[in-house]
Amino acid sequence: MTEQSPLDPRHVLQRVILPREEDPLDVRPLYLDEPENVHAHVSSRRSVTVPSSAKVSFASYFNAFPASYWKRWTVVEEVVLRMRVRGGGRLDVYRSKPNGDIIHLDGRPVRTGGQWEDVDFRVTLKPFEDGGWIWFDVFTDDSTLEIGEAAWTTEQVLPEQKVAIGMTTMRPVDAVIALRALGEDPQVLAVVQKVFVADQGAVKVRDTEGYAEAVALLGDKLEVIEQDNLGGSGGFTRGLYESIEHTDVDQIMLMDDDIRLEPDAVLRSNAFARAAAQPVIVGSHMLNLQARARLHSMGEVVDLASCFWRAAPGAVTDHDFGEESLRETAKLHLRINATYNGWWMCLFPREVIQRTGYPLPLFIKWDDAEYSLRALENGYPTISLPGSAVWHMPWTDKNDATDWQAYFHTRNRLILAALHSPYDVRSTLVKQGMKLSLRHLLSMEYSTVAVQQKAIEDFLDGPAKLFDSLRTALPDIQRLRKTYSDAQVLPSAREFPPPTFDMVRAEAMLKPPVNPAVIAAKASKALLHNLRTPEKHAEERPQINVPATNARWFLLGNLDSATVSSADGSGVAFRKRDPKEFRQLMARVVRNYRRLGQEWPRLKRTYRDALPEMTSVESWRKVFENNR
Repeated sequence: MTEQSPLDPRHVLQRVILPREEDPLDVRPLYLDEPENVHAHVSSRRSVTVPSSAKVSFASYFNAFPASYWKRWTVVEEVVLRMRVRGGGRLDVYRSKPNGDIIHLDGRPVRTGGQWEDVDFRVTLKPFEDGGWIWFDVFTDDSTLEIGEAAWTTEQVLPEQKVAIGMTTMRPVDAVIALRALGEDPQVLAVVQKVFVADQGAVKVRDTEGYAEAVALLGDKLEVIEQDNLGGSGGFTRGLYESIEHTDVDQIMLMDDDIRLEPDAVLRSNAFARAAAQPVIVGSHMLNLQARARLHSMGEVVDLASCFWRAAPGAVTDHDFGEESLRETAKLHLRINATYNGWWMCLFPREVIQRTGYPLPLFIKWDDAEYSLRALENGYPTISLPGSAVWHMPWTDKNDATDWQAYFHTRNRLILAALHSPYDVRSTLVKQGMKLSLRHLLSMEYSTVAVQQKAIEDFLDGPAKLFDSLRTALPDIQRLRKTYSDAQVLPSAREFPPPTFDMVRAEAMLKPPVNPAVIAAKASKALLHNLRTPEKHAEERPQINVPATNARWFLLGNLDSATVSSADGSGVAFRKRDPKEFRQLMARVVRNYRRLGQEWPRLKRTYRDALPEMTSVESWRKVFENNR
């Protein structure tokens, strides 16, 4: 039936898609809203049969049409739902308001017998300024109804634009899986002109199982570039650089390696950017790789008063479509405004790169947020587009704020604040930093504090060594962390003698203090405890085994030692209280934050003056040429 398909790919905005054969069952709620006792038969990625005497709704994350985003940001004024159907039943089209209220728009019975029939529904986007989706439902009586294919389309002429994809990898197995997914759909291949893989791992992509199949699918579209480990910013910038310098594509998409790809996200981002009323960055949502029906991230903003990222106003986080469908969740229907999108998947028009420049040489962390803020200052907003998404491990299951990545979190956040915050944030940065450092010290996380202080000191030294740090920062940090026992992870707490601390007493200490006076009292008590000499045997035998979720300062600050599980449960670290280290690090914290407050105006000027050179093609070309 695809030979007579009524769908012209040039006019398709969003195809109706179904799960793949290899997908786990828990992804179905992202594609179909099925009652408990109804199970539609999925025969391909584009076709599904609704059984007799059933109702199946396509008010799902991947198949409802996010009309408000298209109304706000594109030139599309009307969408046409085009379907090819066979059998008997009824089709009904609905829309929602920003508050989640549902309105019936159109519907008709279908009786085609054994013949295929093309059906169209037209829907204006006029009422969708502040929110709302469009979807269709299928009802059957005494026969089945088969949908051969369906798509949300436009009759407006949109420019054809090709995409180059830039992927950076340290995990070649994941990268090969993503490459094969890209090559499996002919329509995706039709819009993808080139795929650049910046291979930065010790194990090479070319030596990975499945690579030959990826090459067979992608052919000469695939180019793997082996380079030093320059972090995410170095890998992604290589993709941007190769796309701009060596192709004529209109769009460049950055894509993480450790994802599971929904290939239609490429088509949807491409279509949205083609239809945009002005050039915009098109970001994709993050679905939870470990719980596939959960929407982990819908959109983020950077709060420039505190210089932290957070969920965008009105954004839904960690929503389980297996528990609550789209039509049941009113808060999903309001259009939200993000200020940046993570580079697990994000598309950039060529003009945005040429006008904004390249990313900063930050290695990892904050490079995506900084880039979108810089692009916005040039008039290019970032749109996190519903229905365009990849599966990725959620950051809530990581503890990258305390391991080696704490260096990049700290240094790069300060750089972003210096470059983009319109506020005098030095007092905020100093207060937050002092408070956070004390928490880590009371928790016996000396390596984290040492890493953070090196980050501040490197920031204070100015931007001159940023490009050099792409190659040197990570090994320097890893060497530093090896000198601290709290950074040395062993497989299990069984490596140590049984703990000696009274568990009932520990349980009582786990209640978080809330009242400011109580917090101050507990902190003072813990501070005094950390200045005393530890118990005699605490250095050889942990007093307690602490799960990662309970490793809080108000417990650990009153102990002399503990084994603490890692966030992913893969091992434990032995934390030991050291009054001398505590004093030395605390003095360093006070000294560095005093300098930060005093020198902040100068540092802002220095980093802002250096921004053009740090983001220029000439500077990055030197980095890549030195790799050869």
